[in-house]
Amino acid sequence: MRDPEVLGEVKATLALLESKAPGRAIEVRIPPYAAVQIGDGPTHTRGTPANVVEMKAETWLSLAAGKSTWEQEMSQGKISASGVRADLSEYLPLTDKK
Repeated sequence: MRDPEVLGEVKATLALLESKAPGRAIEVRIPPYAAVQIGDGPTHTRGTPANVVEMKAETWLSLAAGKSTWEQEMSQGKISASGVRADLSEYLPLTDKK
C-alpha cells in the first residue's frame, strides 16, 4: 500500500530531477510510487531500458534531501543501477537550482 505523503514527496522530487536532467536515456524507478525517464543519450522506447536505477522511497528521499550520498547508498546495496549512464550522483542532492 502506498503512503499518500510519501507518494507526494517522491513525485515532487522526481519532477525536480526531470527538470534538472531532461531526456529519456535513464529510467529511475521508485516502486511502488513512480518511475521517470531522464538524461541525455539514446531514447528508450520499448522493453527494458539500457540504463535503469531502482531504489526504495526512503533511499530516494534521503538522496534527494542530501541526507546521504550516492556513494554511501551504493556501497550499502540500497540502489540497483545498471547501464553506463545509471549514476545520478551529478544531480544529487536535489535543490531548486539547476
